[in-house]
Amino acid sequence: MGKTLAYKILENHLVEGNLIPGEEIKIRIDQTLTQDSTGTMVYLQLEAMDVEKVKTELSVAYIDHNTLQTGFESADDHAFIKSVAQRHGVLFSKPGNGICHQLHLENYGKPGKTLLGSDSHTPTGGGLGMIAIGAGGLDVAVAMAKGTYSLTCPKVLKVELKGSLRPWTSAKDVILYVLQQLSVKGGVGKIVEYTGEGVKSLSVTDRATITNMGAELGATTSVFPSDENTYAYLASQGRAGDFVPLAADADAVYDEELIVDLDALVPLAAMPHSPDNVDTIANIGEIKVDQVAIGSCTNSSYTDMMKVAAILKGKKVHPDVSLVISPGSSKILAKMAENGALADIIASGARIIENACGPCIGMGQSPKSGAVSLRTFNRNFKGRSGTLDASVFLVSPETAAISAITGVLTDGSRSGMELPEIDPADFAFNDNFIVYPEGTNTENTPVEMGPNIKPFPRNTALADTVKATVTLHAGDNITTDDIMPSDSRLLPYRSNIPHLSNYCFEKIDKGFSGRCKEADGCAIVGGDNYGQGSSREHAALVPLYLGVKFVLAKSFARIHRSNLINSGIMPLVFADAADYDEFDIGDSLVIEDAVAQVKSGTVVVKNAVTGKEYKAVTNFSDLELEMILKGGKINMIKGE
Repeated sequence: MGKTLAYKILENHLVEGNLIPGEEIKIRIDQTLTQDSTGTMVYLQLEAMDVEKVKTELSVAYIDHNTLQTGFESADDHAFIKSVAQRHGVLFSKPGNGICHQLHLENYGKPGKTLLGSDSHTPTGGGLGMIAIGAGGLDVAVAMAKGTYSLTCPKVLKVELKGSLRPWTSAKDVILYVLQQLSVKGGVGKIVEYTGEGVKSLSVTDRATITNMGAELGATTSVFPSDENTYAYLASQGRAGDFVPLAADADAVYDEELIVDLDALVPLAAMPHSPDNVDTIANIGEIKVDQVAIGSCTNSSYTDMMKVAAILKGKKVHPDVSLVISPGSSKILAKMAENGALADIIASGARIIENACGPCIGMGQSPKSGAVSLRTFNRNFKGRSGTLDASVFLVSPETAAISAITGVLTDGSRSGMELPEIDPADFAFNDNFIVYPEGTNTENTPVEMGPNIKPFPRNTALADTVKATVTLHAGDNITTDDIMPSDSRLLPYRSNIPHLSNYCFEKIDKGFSGRCKEADGCAIVGGDNYGQGSSREHAALVPLYLGVKFVLAKSFARIHRSNLINSGIMPLVFADAADYDEFDIGDSLVIEDAVAQVKSGTVVVKNAVTGKEYKAVTNFSDLELEMILKGGKINMIKGE
């Protein structure tokens, strides 16, 4: 029986366990990446583990999220990360260099390697044939300290691509179609592996767009083979020597399959407020557009930017539209300045903003009240743009650019405009934005820690009796943006958990934080796919600080579930989903003989108000069980 590409790479990195879906495995991690929104916590945790040098082949700390410096807080965070990077042997990418995933693709990603990143869109690296996984910050800190990562062995879902894309359809339409078919939880517990003749028609940056938004499927990661297109991309970056050919065996066996006919795809859009709420642009209709934003780690490649420049050249942005564009890296921006594309974009009436995450993370460019905003980003959760009543649509760069001209959502395939072929470009190596660790005794480097940086909260060992008051009864598909908002107001405080605690769940229930502070132990009741979206562990650390003991939900998103366990917060799953309706805010819940019950795998939660008892299951692996019993991963590692 042949092997999938995903399992070939995992097998080559397997340290413990067997490649059987559902079993716990430990793999060797070659590379890690962090970004500044999550990075401060990662490096505080790394310091707490008393690590001298990282054990990975390469670790990079990128500054790309929190680049709007309206006070000292962000600059202090950057200085802290830079000093810790120097201390532990980590490369530091200065603000202005670009977006972490685009930069890692350009400079460091290698076929067949493993990458763990403290950002949910780390699977972008799968476009190069990597097993690239997004995880919580503590998991990344441990990977840096020990060189390994533990996870539940995923299934492998085969997506067979047939044919080739027609003009005005793009890689963004491919992943939007897959999301339409599978939903935002369709990839949970799976690696999505792309195969078929259609793969050859996609460049590495096309593939990276698709693997990037695999995060929206809830997938562990996504991966493409490494072939002649991979070689061409690496060669264009001056890294031909990093090429390794990789592919699944011809007779590989997959757990599930989906076929995508690229010839049949048409321009698509994800409508508010979910990436899987997808329809054709023709069906949605020519709705009036107020804002267009092009960029993000999903669609900020050189090819994407050049397509946009070609569409805008000689045209004028509609008077009612604000068009903002952020290239993915300093190299891309420099090349556009050299070849005249930047001038064409500016001449159209577009605004050029910094090479950073920017509007995608809610860092500026919030649309006006009630606006329609077209974005080439990966998420359109309600309020993520910074404007709660805005309607955000996710589209391709081609759709975004032509809609910026017409002023309405436009299907470019019906416009009569021809798209020119984009010639590939070669890029000179430039590490002027990279700070390398200097010397051999960098462990003596002093750590710069400003007044806004506070210690991360630590849990205690599981008590035999757990008492908690229900402080929130939440619905389905709760996002980490819902739990812990991340925007221009709050990003400067990502290293200050006490301050952030005042804003936990504010978009859903402004009274949540106050109720937690008054209660002696809290519990959250949630629906399906609780914790989807970003990898930010603040969505676990802030509830920990507020006294949350457990979350009782119908199901959990992968990364958030891991972050809860890392923090010693129990993610409990209803044995009977219908029980969800029987809880109210203010209910007093009790788990008796908690240690023994958690060990058994089934927990009885008693509602002291009604006297009723409800069964919940844990599904903890041996390692996860140990973390819960000891009150989190740091406690387990340090033997506390």
